[in-house]
Amino acid sequence: MSARPQPFHVVIAGGGVAALESMMALRALAGEEMHITLLAPDRDFHYRPMAVAEPFSIAEVRHIALVAIAHDFGARHVTAALASVDSTARRIVTGSGQEIGYDALVIATGTQLRAAFEGVITIDDRSLGATLRGLVQDVEEGYTTEIAFVAPAQGLWPMSLYELALQTAHRANDMNATVDISIVGPERAPLDLFGSSVSAELSKLLGDAGITFHGSSFATVTRGQLVLQPSGSQLRSGRIVALPLLEGPKITGVPSDPHGFIPVTDDGAVRGLDGVYAAGDATSFPIKHGGLAAQQADIVAAAIAARAGAAIDPQPQPTVLRGMLLTGKQTLFLEAELIDGKGVNSIVSDVCPWDPPTKIVARHLGPYLAQGDRHSRSA
Repeated sequence: MSARPQPFHVVIAGGGVAALESMMALRALAGEEMHITLLAPDRDFHYRPMAVAEPFSIAEVRHIALVAIAHDFGARHVTAALASVDSTARRIVTGSGQEIGYDALVIATGTQLRAAFEGVITIDDRSLGATLRGLVQDVEEGYTTEIAFVAPAQGLWPMSLYELALQTAHRANDMNATVDISIVGPERAPLDLFGSSVSAELSKLLGDAGITFHGSSFATVTRGQLVLQPSGSQLRSGRIVALPLLEGPKITGVPSDPHGFIPVTDDGAVRGLDGVYAAGDATSFPIKHGGLAAQQADIVAAAIAARAGAAIDPQPQPTVLRGMLLTGKQTLFLEAELIDGKGVNSIVSDVCPWDPPTKIVARHLGPYLAQGDRHSRSA
């Protein structure tokens, strides 16, 4: 009597959007027979897209137990970090030394953050409320009258910078406070990634809010002094708020570029490693954005499901950049197809063109989060 074949086993390393979308998509495509292990060092999924509203006491980050999410999708949850990959033996080693075998591996471990400049406020969505609430209060009370919001040369997703600047400007106006706000960054035009329609609308919003935009500029900060290159001009700035620099996970046994990000093919396969895939911010894709991470996860899930024998034929899908822009007054919804790194056919609307109307658009994770908060808790 022949032995019953073991179920196809997928290990997903990570606890963020790309990891959870991969898990949910795999379950939808491959059914209950596939064995899935979710490996993450944190016990909670931290849903942070609304973190930019925390300093203004408008919204809070949601926290949901990963073990509960994994249980909902019939997956095993292991609290550990991915330390190394042996693709020949098809096994991983965790930070605690545990070995886990796999038939396919998805690396969705996210990035490491570090400050781009010394002596400035660094945007970190893990603690944005605590970091910026004092600055907002100083603006409200008139103690801070100049703020520069700065994107470094490696600013890979600048939307939060515009949201914080606009919300700060409108809060100051509501409190009859005077504050000179500027935005500095390498983009030629505001949110240039979305294309000309979005840039034009955002430029108007910045102008109406009294915010000065310094584009095509690379900032240096020396002893609190902000210098713009290549012009060499100096910018007055009482306070400086900057996006962080991002670095990839640098996992032993996994190839990476000089910044630690993982090179992948169009279907998310890690170059040079059979059966290993990556999705989300850990990859070398230049734009780090939750909605794009979810799209990458769906592509990876389809490739793995087909590999496992599911009756599907993965087809190329257009990459669509979507964003919900919080301004402190109105909320705008931005959408553009991404071709060769540029946004085309861009749309700006005050009515959400996708459902559910979430900040991060994800085919499986979005509806799951919209179902309710039975597993979630606030910060």
